[in-house]
Amino acid sequence: MKPYIYITRKLPEETIVELTEQFEVKMWEHEDIPAPREVLLAEAKKASGMITMLSDKIDEELLSAGENLKVVANLAVGFDNINLKSATERGIVVSNTPDVLTETTADLTFALLMAAARRIVEAADYIKAGKWEGWSPYLLAGHDVYGKTIGIVGMGKIGKAVARRANGFGMDILYHNRSRKPEAEKELGAVYSSFEDLVSKADYVVSLAPLTDETRNLFTADVFAKMKKSAIFINVGRGPVVDEQALYEALKSGEIAAAGLDVFEKEPISTEHPLLELSNVTAIPHIGSASTETRTKMIKLCCTNVKAVLTGDSPKTIVNKEVIQ
Repeated sequence: MKPYIYITRKLPEETIVELTEQFEVKMWEHEDIPAPREVLLAEAKKASGMITMLSDKIDEELLSAGENLKVVANLAVGFDNINLKSATERGIVVSNTPDVLTETTADLTFALLMAAARRIVEAADYIKAGKWEGWSPYLLAGHDVYGKTIGIVGMGKIGKAVARRANGFGMDILYHNRSRKPEAEKELGAVYSSFEDLVSKADYVVSLAPLTDETRNLFTADVFAKMKKSAIFINVGRGPVVDEQALYEALKSGEIAAAGLDVFEKEPISTEHPLLELSNVTAIPHIGSASTETRTKMIKLCCTNVKAVLTGDSPKTIVNKEVIQ
């Protein structure tokens, strides 16, 4: 009997051929609607492998239900949706998709920064609404990017890729990270800074930090109060690193100038969320790695990892390496 694999979203058939040629594969029927909890639990009981999304809660209950489960391949770099301790205790391999999405996510980060700085979405809505009746010197005037200071919180691979783009705009680069990155300092001219100094000096504060106990609610009212009034806050990392009510108050009061947000505390964000009422917020639906080429690479990497585990090989990108040691 072939091992059974469950995929929690509908993916293009051509991207999962590596699995369908060798295993029994079933996908959830929708691309944009999450599989209900009861479906995930039922499928986990039967599956030898699962390909999951960041929005899927792979917790103790689900993992304990997976009596035959050997591998969970998360279609993301992050894996805070998975109870890693529980998976490891059960000998279940957890894999993710680093590297393949670095440049695409950096592109999106810088695009969001520029859109927020130059009020691109606001300007597009303005013209579509038929409001453009003439020219004035400060019509939809935004903020320069060239020559300004960017502060990157989380100098991992994506952070470095964003810094390379900032170099092209002649920006001064500050960064804060759990550990210093001498190679980034040498190659990119990035300057290590304390978190407090970074948020007070940067014109653009870019959060690319992972979600940990230390980073949850890292950006509070006190932090926003330390930023320049002209500062623009960008978050393409994790939503829960931000106190969203504090961000709303800072934006509404003019304590900071604008924000560009790709991630939120709860996703999908409610259309009633107060942040969406503000014209100085550019909000997009967690599309950091959403290019056709990159998403295809991510899916294929997940498939390769699942196949490797189920055929006795080592996966390319394993999170809990101790499982196979």
